[in-house]
Amino acid sequence: MDTAGSERYESIGRIYFRNSNAAIVCYDLTDVVSFERAKFWVSELLKSEEKCRLYLCGTKKDLINKDRKRAVDYHNVTDYADEINAEVFETSSKTGEGVGELFFKIGENFLKENEVVDTNQTREGFGVFSMEVEKKKECCF
Repeated sequence: MDTAGSERYESIGRIYFRNSNAAIVCYDLTDVVSFERAKFWVSELLKSEEKCRLYLCGTKKDLINKDRKRAVDYHNVTDYADEINAEVFETSSKTGEGVGELFFKIGENFLKENEVVDTNQTREGFGVFSMEVEKKKECCF
């Protein structure tokens, strides 16, 4: 469920994550308030879906040290992730950095938990390929 942090969707949130096996909870690496909102959504999710596997995903990694400073401390995120048994990823939608690894890990964990395949297989064994993003002319960022 992508609510873009909007509070008006809080009341219907449970409908969207009912019976979820996995959830990617995103926050903006350049906005500490977004990380606090992500914590809210994690607590809402865990109230009804205790066994849902969590992935904390810091976004806009491409902006760090380029246009903006990191506002969310990596160690704070990993400490919180340890508390809630989540995995941490940092990604960039613009460049694709970290996105493939995030989805690979979700698939790998699902397969392991459901004993679908031999867990010793490699990425190639799962048919996952690295994602290359063509550099486009910057206009809006």
